[in-house]
Amino acid sequence: MTRPHCPVPRCPRSAVRIGAVTIGGDAPIVVQSMTNTDTGDAAATAQQVAELARAGSELVRVTVNDEAAAAAVPDIRERLAAQGIDVPLIGDFHFNGHRLLTKYPACAELLDKYRINPGNVGRGRKRDEQFATIVEIACRHDKPVRIGVNWGSLDQELAARLMDENAGLPEPQSAVEVMHEAMIRSALDSAQRAEEIGLGHDRIILSVKMSGVQDLIAVYRKLAVRCDYPLHLGLTEAGMGSKGIVASTAALAVLLQEGIGDTIRVSLTPEPGGSRSQEVIVAQEILQSMGLRSFTPAVVACPGCGRTSSDYFQRLAQQIQHYLREQMPVWRQRYPGVEGLKVAVMGCVVNGPGESKQAHIGISLPGTGEIPVAPVYVDGEKTVTLKGDSIAADFQRIVDDYVVRRYGVASGSPNGG
Repeated sequence: MTRPHCPVPRCPRSAVRIGAVTIGGDAPIVVQSMTNTDTGDAAATAQQVAELARAGSELVRVTVNDEAAAAAVPDIRERLAAQGIDVPLIGDFHFNGHRLLTKYPACAELLDKYRINPGNVGRGRKRDEQFATIVEIACRHDKPVRIGVNWGSLDQELAARLMDENAGLPEPQSAVEVMHEAMIRSALDSAQRAEEIGLGHDRIILSVKMSGVQDLIAVYRKLAVRCDYPLHLGLTEAGMGSKGIVASTAALAVLLQEGIGDTIRVSLTPEPGGSRSQEVIVAQEILQSMGLRSFTPAVVACPGCGRTSSDYFQRLAQQIQHYLREQMPVWRQRYPGVEGLKVAVMGCVVNGPGESKQAHIGISLPGTGEIPVAPVYVDGEKTVTLKGDSIAADFQRIVDDYVVRRYGVASGSPNGG
């Protein structure tokens, strides 16, 4: 799908290759995620990486914070390969990345990308030396680097210097504007230094993450017009549940609509015991809702009202949506284009038939007091009326048959295999 036109003049993004994934240029916007396991536990980390990859994460980042984590990277790679998972792995380094990458060359070789934070690589002269060490190792192994500035760990020396300079201006900027400039300068100055050390321009990705929606929008708009590096978007510390989902969507949607952003992560705090893959699903749904990419068939369902006192249509919509997403790892290979399928599950006759006709497949369930039958529409035409206790199972079979018939032909095999 084409990206929206950007109303803010900016340079076209350069393209960075990470394993088999391209970020920037004309490539689709990429979804990434991050594990929250102890990386030193190779079995648990590989299991979660596989879970995230199967959910649709196209890049997965792991924390590499100590020797056990660095030493575990080869084992994690082997465990993933045994499962047929080849998603690119990103190493997240803070404070000691220069030592870990030096001491564990297999870790440096097997990671597909490094992420470093200019505010967390050291202080003063040590900062420059340690930053240079990481970049030199990236050059040696031909690894791309994301220079990820975070407002919570911004280089305080740089921030203080810019604040002092601002105080001496005839018309000083606000503290917020100076903070934005410090974020941008930290990213751009670090990228320039990395290139001076020898890292290719096409091996650098930038991010400037904030936790406030308006701050994030403002700082990325400014950064986008000052460089052509690919940009990674994410509202840092987004939070839990609906708050995290809404805040991330509000921030990312504005920037994506303006053509800003080449890869995204939704940094949700999982519910206790909840699946980490929820952040992948939300990121996909943001892109799919905006028409930027398609990942899984869409289910359209009405919200319900006094005409739909039964929760039957709600349960059917949930069941169908779960079923479609569950099938995607197999369907994606067998039925090219199936991610564009649109299914409508409607609760009564008010909008039910109309929405059903607009979808590829739609069902209009009986509302309160209506005739207990459910007409099904396929490609705009009524094909059958379902009745009785097996409506859900019958409708699912109709969906399955439609997928094989419509998308199986495109795969070049009569049965879609």
